[in-house]
Amino acid sequence: MNKHFVDILLVEDNINDAELTIRELKKSNMANNLIHLKDGEQALDFLFSQDGQQLPKLILLDINMPKINGIEVLQKIKSDPATSGIPVVILTSSKEDPDIKKCYALGVNSYIIKPVNFESFREAIKNLGFYWILLNQSPLG
Repeated sequence: MNKHFVDILLVEDNINDAELTIRELKKSNMANNLIHLKDGEQALDFLFSQDGQQLPKLILLDINMPKINGIEVLQKIKSDPATSGIPVVILTSSKEDPDIKKCYALGVNSYIIKPVNFESFREAIKNLGFYWILLNQSPLG
């Protein structure tokens, strides 16, 4: 796993959703430096054992994952000065109002409910990548 240069950190336990997300980002040339991790524990290990390595420009984070859920990961990211500036986009199937409110209270940058329709999902990922990787100006550079 190359941690020297990461544009996107995708934290998603559903392999089908992860593959579709990666495929759509690759089609738009936005997944050249993407790391996919399958749970929150792996994400925290990756982010907080960087040893001075570059942090990702964007984190796409699912909520419902094994070991450590996405809300706990978000809380840790946004509470640490070294990672708090990384844009975090929740990409989840949870439409639960308490989840949405909790994520925004913790500092999430965007909350996107995964469309169930295949074409809508593809379009959402394409637009998400375009905005956060190409248009958005991050304080991290």
